[in-house]
Amino acid sequence: MRVLVTRPLDQAERTARRLTALGHEAFVAPLLTIARTQEPPPSGAFDAVILTSANGAAALAESPLPRRDLPVFAVGEQTAGLAREAGFAGVVAEGGDAASLAGVMAQKLAPGARVLHVAGRDRKPEPAAALTRAGFAVETWVAYEAVAARELPAELAAKLSNAGLDAVVHYSRRSAETLLNLADEAALAPALTGLAHLCLSADVAAAFAGRGIERLIVAPRPDEASLFHALAVCEAVKPV
Repeated sequence: MRVLVTRPLDQAERTARRLTALGHEAFVAPLLTIARTQEPPPSGAFDAVILTSANGAAALAESPLPRRDLPVFAVGEQTAGLAREAGFAGVVAEGGDAASLAGVMAQKLAPGARVLHVAGRDRKPEPAAALTRAGFAVETWVAYEAVAARELPAELAAKLSNAGLDAVVHYSRRSAETLLNLADEAALAPALTGLAHLCLSADVAAAFAGRGIERLIVAPRPDEASLFHALAVCEAVKPV
């Protein structure tokens, strides 16, 4: 299948290589750019670190935090792997989502522990909300932000205009909403309705509510392997 990937460039290129290895034709058109905020991390000692994205792991790797023996709780094995590469030894990977990560932390950390959440400027309330309710002291370090493209890339606009795509893989609600908004501005929204839209989670899929998308598929688990499996199923049953 001809698959559009709109993730930030580094992540999109990794995804494109995996799609190509599976026999798909990947088209990379990043609609978000990750930028460091230059904000320093909060001062003081921490009992653990929370990572809910690979971008957070990259920021943590470049941070001035001197201790590498802190427990690190990460959503997803990829994020966990990046933390290990940065020298953090006690990394716990949770394959679910941020809410389930909070549950794991509540079991493993002492009540009242002070934890550092390395996060983006646009973020969801979990896991900080659940951890705060459980009595933990959560400090958020806004280490990066995702800057949205201001217009649809010319090559992507041409692909949409010429029916040059079959599917789109969506990893975040923000990137999905950016695609929809830019397509609206370019009068190309109708070209999106016939594509298969593969979403990492139900939250990502919510961006398409009321859009008349014919094939909207949510991965059974919020990880790339499940997303690719859903894509394979979609390919097997795609309209002729």
